[in-house]
Amino acid sequence: MKIIGSLSSLVIASAVANVAPVLSMAQSAIEPTPFTLATGLEGPRGLRFGPDGYLYVAEAGTGGTTSTKGQCPQVPGPPGGPGPDTGGLTARISKISPSGKITTVASGFPSTDVGPGGINGVIGVADVVFLDGDLYALVAGGGCSHGNPKHSSGIARVDIKSGNWHLIADIGAWLKTHPAKYESADDFEPDGTLYSVIAHDGRLLTVEPNHGQVISVTRSGEIRQVIDISASEGHIVPTSIAARDGSLFVGNLNLFPINPQWARILTISKSDQDDFDNLPPGLQPARGHRIVSSKAGFTTVVAVDFGPDGLLYVLELSDAAGFPTPGLGKVVRVKRSGDIEDVVTNLSVPTGMTFGPDGRLYVSNLGAAPPGAGQILRFDISPGW
Repeated sequence: MKIIGSLSSLVIASAVANVAPVLSMAQSAIEPTPFTLATGLEGPRGLRFGPDGYLYVAEAGTGGTTSTKGQCPQVPGPPGGPGPDTGGLTARISKISPSGKITTVASGFPSTDVGPGGINGVIGVADVVFLDGDLYALVAGGGCSHGNPKHSSGIARVDIKSGNWHLIADIGAWLKTHPAKYESADDFEPDGTLYSVIAHDGRLLTVEPNHGQVISVTRSGEIRQVIDISASEGHIVPTSIAARDGSLFVGNLNLFPINPQWARILTISKSDQDDFDNLPPGLQPARGHRIVSSKAGFTTVVAVDFGPDGLLYVLELSDAAGFPTPGLGKVVRVKRSGDIEDVVTNLSVPTGMTFGPDGRLYVSNLGAAPPGAGQILRFDISPGW
């Protein structure tokens, strides 16, 4: 079987081909007992609380039918790749009130059916984040290779009041002129598959899984590479990022079929002169940032965040060998001893998580399921130690 490592593989058909089994497993017992805050979402992915107390959710949308075959390089199709893709403008951002009311904040974002008829899922708006009170969207479904030649992938600033948005950073174009050290030809996506974004030190930091880079974007739209993870780690599909005490923490999906406990959390810190002087030529890290540690023991990481207890929490798409399976997603945390413990189990293809100002954990469940199946679940979590 051909190994597929693309981020679009998160929603491969083996996980979500039939709606009924997915929903049936989603209704099985989840520990601890969740409160269902919202339902009926279209591919909910990253989520963040805004200054207004509402929960903002990125939705991948329902894809589209526009094909660009013959116009530009395509995402490779079978037997190795997930494409070719078709596009539309069906992705959106919603906000959810404390009582669970859903309101559309902005719509018309590029959305992509990955593979014929969306057999490998949908990508669209991948994440949302606030910086200095402004809302930004991580747009993953844009670009010619995704069937959206007039709308690029990148970071958009969103006007919450009007719903208008505009791209401030065309990361899809930037990737073409700033290639990663090592790229995987059989599942290469020319416009990238952006997945998560955070606000850090007055900038936006995003992870590009297919190319393997962490990228910085300023409020004015200046794009720079923070680190090329592929240069030292190869094609491990980094998906998620958090920051604490001056360091970055990046989790990776790894390749499919799933090999449990092979995914890692990389700790990335700024390099100093000693990092260069003590290494031989050819093995010196890029000036700026380097990987200082790597913790294994995780499986299919799709989100990382620090909880109110100061511990690192990790969302896993599916914790079993093979391909993503509904009911096998979970949240784990790293204890102060370094041990990894389960916090929430029996999730169904979850795709994003965040902690709220109330200290509770919020998860996008059924985020890699058919349109309309998506949920936001809320959990009361006991502090770890």
